Amino acid sequence: MVDVAQPLLALAGAFVVFAIVAMYRVVTGPTLHDRVIAVNVVGTNTVVAISLAAGAFEEPVFLDIALVYALLNFLLSIAISKFSVEHGGVL
Repeated sequence: MVDVAQPLLALAGAFVVFAIVAMYRVVTGPTLHDRVIAVNVVGTNTVVAISLAAGAFEEPVFLDIALVYALLNFLLSIAISKFSVEHGGVL
């Protein structure tokens, strides 16, 4: 049987690095819209990393956590966008 845990963990680590790189845009984004998109990218990379870790450790409960985190990420993006539009911003 082929051991896929190491490649999955390596990919999860790569997505964590991508999320850390995207945090630069969250902090220094010139506009609120850039920051909203960057936060969404960080959240998506986190969901992918958690899902890959679920496959590596063979823990299906991690997939439940990833699903909840994805829903929260989506709701956060919608809430920030709604707040921006209501306070004079245009998306």
